[in-house]
Formats: sequence, C-alpha cells, structure tokens
Amino acid sequence: MYKLVEIEGGVCASSGFYADGISAGLKANAALDMAFIYSDSLCEVASVFTTNKMFAAPIKHFRAKGTFETNFILINSKNANAMTGAAGVVDIDEVLATILNVTNPLMSSTGVIGVRLPKEKIIAGAKLFDFTKKEPQNAAKAIMTTDTFSKQMAFRVELSDGSAFHIGAMAKGAGMINPAMATMLCFITTDASASAHEMQEILDAVTMTTFNAASVDGDTSTNDTVLLLSNKKSAAFDKAAFTEALHKIMHFLALEMVRDGEGATKLVTYKVSGAKDNKEAEVVAKALSNSLLVKTALFGEDPNWGRIASTVGASGVEAYEETLSIYFNDLCVYERGNLLFNAAMEDKAAAVMKLPRFTISCDLGIAFGAFESYGCDLGYEYVKVNADYRT
Repeated sequence: MYKLVEIEGGVCASSGFYADGISAGLKANAALDMAFIYSDSLCEVASVFTTNKMFAAPIKHFRAKGTFETNFILINSKNANAMTGAAGVVDIDEVLATILNVTNPLMSSTGVIGVRLPKEKIIAGAKLFDFTKKEPQNAAKAIMTTDTFSKQMAFRVELSDGSAFHIGAMAKGAGMINPAMATMLCFITTDASASAHEMQEILDAVTMTTFNAASVDGDTSTNDTVLLLSNKKSAAFDKAAFTEALHKIMHFLALEMVRDGEGATKLVTYKVSGAKDNKEAEVVAKALSNSLLVKTALFGEDPNWGRIASTVGASGVEAYEETLSIYFNDLCVYERGNLLFNAAMEDKAAAVMKLPRFTISCDLGIAFGAFESYGCDLGYEYVKVNADYRT
C-alpha cells in the first residue's frame, strides 16, 4: 500500500533539485524568459519527444548524446531553435560550454521557429543563475509563451515500509498542441530510486493517455519534449506508486494545457466506448478533439450533435448509425438510430454547453474498445493570438 500526498514545490519538491527563472531580455518588459533545473547529484533520464519530422535542435542535441546522466537543464522561451540546421546544435554546445560545474548539460527551447538562438543574451542570462535557489514558480513562468498561467504539480509518495519519495513537474503549452509523441514542454523531477529503463517504460505508457490524448488545435510542435530525471536520493521506489503519481501529474498538466488553450473557454472530455477495439476508440476520440467544426460549435455553445456524429463517421473506424449513441454529460441526445432531439432537449443540451467543463460521450455499440481524449473550443482569440504570434 502507499499514499499520495499533494505538496508544493513543483520541480523543486524532490530532494536535491533546484530551479529558478530569470529575465535575459528575450521577452519584452523584463519578463522571465530563461529557467534552469539543477540537481546536486547526477540523474538518470527518460524522455519522450515530438513525432514531427522537423524536430528542433535541442532534440537533435539530446539524441546525439546516447545513454547518459545529467544534472542540469537550461530552458529558454521566445525562440524554438527549430529549422536552424546544424548551426542550431552548434549554438547549443556554445551556450552550454559557458555554464560551469554541470555535467552533460541539456537545453530545451520554445518559441518562434526558424530563428537562430540569441546566444549573447542567453549566455549573459545564464550567468545570473544561482544553483542554490528553489524558485519553481519563477521557473514555471519563465518557460511560458502564450500560456496565461503556469502549470505545476508535485506529490510526496509514502510507502508502507515507512520510506517515501517525491515527484514534481512543471509544463508549458497553450497552442500548437497535438502531442504525437508526446508548443509543449514538460520537466519532471524525482528522488525515487528508479532506473532510466524503469522510468522510460512507465513514461511511455503514461504519455499515451495523458499528453497524447490532449489537443488544442491539432498541430504538432517541432519542440514537444518530456524529460523525466531521477537522482535517486530518497533510495525509495515502488513501481505501482510511481506510475500512479506520474499519471496524476501528467494528466493534470495535460488538462491544464487544454484549459489554457489559446482563447479557450471550454475544457471538454471526449469519452468513446463500444468501439471495435481500443485503437479504433482512440482514433474517434482524437478526431473529435481535433475537429474544427466541433471546436467552433463548442465556442458557440451550439449543441449540434450532428457534427459529433459526422466526425465519428468520417474517422474511418467501424461505426453504424443504428448502434451509435451520443451524450452531453448524462443527457442522451441520440440513441441507436432514434432521434431524441426536440426543443426541450435542445434547451437542456445548450445548458450543458454553457458549462466551462463537460463531457461528450459516444458509444459506438459494437464491442468494448474505449479511450478518452481532451480538447477545447476554438474562437476569435485563437486567430488573433496566432496571427500576431511573432510580434
């Protein structure tokens, strides 16, 4: 048995981890724009990255290292260092070479694609880092781009033998969110005595039902990154407890990113059941969370269940009009070929649509496949934010 206790501290909640955010002049108005995560002992690393073939220089840099341990991550916002060719990787090496007393340092970036790193500003900014600081809120703010709020969570995991370990995380992401790995970044630190192999196995599995199930706009970033670091300082570990804690953290952060979707006013869970198998349920759920017609109906608070049915049918999976049922929360608006939608029901469905958070369920009525995805609405503000993104 074990107990999960939510605590403060984000990426600094685990023993031996430090973090802070500073202003290096990458953003206007002296906003925080660079962060670090530092461990006072070496960490094993697990990772998940974007499946976008145009992956950014920091991912190339990481993959070139092979198997390794590290105790330092440098993160910058405002510049993605993507589509910068071999020079982008060289720029990372030049920046990291100026940071002293770290081992196998890593770098992660987010922001505008197709622009070389402002190395001078980043190098000067890194000189302001104080590795004795535990300021997780500053770090979480510094990695934000179009986010309107920072995203953190941490747990103390108490085991039955009296031992305990910690796990904490921070993430950023509000647009260009369709993690297919996994613009999102997530950094997770733990003092659990878990090997890179154990962490990688768990991270891969948890990603599928958390970050891989979230969509803001259906676009997959060049920079999507999840890094999980363990310095093993607690000497404690339990696989089941670690898996549950990691899932709770990543699920929370995934929903926070969707809730913070650029201009979003709705957070919607799409529950698909009764599919031929889990994979077909996943295809339907993700089709619903990515559909522009569904997203705009959410924004308009229009209970247009026909768009739901159409998206299910267009997804390419086995589906039949005669077996499909559609629910808005607990309200069944279409049941196995029977038209239930009348004026009274439309009023009830419209009331559900006005909620900031609700569930749309689709039972395909074929077998037992099931999957949940998460999405938001799409409105005028999304267009405005992305039309003005580089300014």
